[in-house]
Amino acid sequence: MELLINNLSEIDIFANRFVENMNHRKVFAFYGEMGAGKTTFIKAVCKILGVTETITSPTFAIINEYKKSDNEAIFHFDFYRIKNIEEAYDFGYEDYFYSGQLCFIEWPELVEPLLPENVVRVQITVQDNDQRLISIEL
Repeated sequence: MELLINNLSEIDIFANRFVENMNHRKVFAFYGEMGAGKTTFIKAVCKILGVTETITSPTFAIINEYKKSDNEAIFHFDFYRIKNIEEAYDFGYEDYFYSGQLCFIEWPELVEPLLPENVVRVQITVQDNDQRLISIEL
């Protein structure tokens, strides 16, 4: 599945399409260069899922937890600042990745060997005219 976002005003439309296609999938790994829009897209998806609290990149905390409208948890990871894979073991990544709750992972390259087999990979690529191409491997 591919989505082409021409400008930021369209992000909610595409976040809604993304949510409609999530089905039973729980773990989503977001790939893309710095500034590609990973956090922005995750914010839009969380909004569609009913999160009302402030959604920020967990760059320093590594993980943020939000509540959907049905009070189920969403775990939002940012592995950009981890120094080695052992740090993921230290905070108990398995408890999150295999919890049955939604997990949105930024910078998954740094923990690739730990990702569940059924992870959905989402690549966000900046196009020439600031469009964003979102490729989803379902």
